[in-house]
Amino acid sequence: MLLTLPDVLTTEEVHQVRSWLKDAPWEPGLGTAGKQAALVKHNEQLPKICDVSNKVRELVLRALNANPIFFSATLPKKIYTPCINRYKGDSNHFGKHIDGSIRMLAHEKRVRTDISCTIFLSDPDTYDGGELCVVDTYGEQSIKLPAGSIVIYPGTSLHEVKPVTRGERLACFFWIESLVRSDEQRRLLYELDMSLLSLRTQFGELPEAIKQTGVYHNLLRMWADT
Repeated sequence: MLLTLPDVLTTEEVHQVRSWLKDAPWEPGLGTAGKQAALVKHNEQLPKICDVSNKVRELVLRALNANPIFFSATLPKKIYTPCINRYKGDSNHFGKHIDGSIRMLAHEKRVRTDISCTIFLSDPDTYDGGELCVVDTYGEQSIKLPAGSIVIYPGTSLHEVKPVTRGERLACFFWIESLVRSDEQRRLLYELDMSLLSLRTQFGELPEAIKQTGVYHNLLRMWADT
């Protein structure tokens, strides 16, 4: 499932993040690249351990935790530490690659990358190029979203960031190990949850909505790995 959600970060939050990034200590973005990805990765990232990274990470995680649609779509068990990258100048693209299946956190903890996520931080009219192109069973999608929006897609997808030919592209990216490993099962649960939300909004707590809620939770109970 490939899904985009608007306004995960508010306009004020985006402006706050961008103000923090003005004097950020950028470095070559190879720290999160595996051997194959490192051959085609040409961007910059913030160090994982620095004041700016910590402030952006706290803001992003707080916003994600407050977003019920994000939770429904991803059912997060673990979230890999959000990172911030920049594409501009000579460090302006990331060729085709598939993200590594396992990421290491501190204290030897591991995150399985079921889901890849990117939050756009730059307004799309401030830079040319920089589209995130994702290839999967649904074909190829080219994504360039308003600042504050997120794209969520399977970690198994082949993808790339096209060259930025004007301006700079700022983004926050991370991976999720989901409670439900199967992308197909997560999609079914998400569609059922959204249908229940629509049903309740239109008609209130009908007996049918209560029964279908039970179906949702029984499926989640059956499929979830806690």
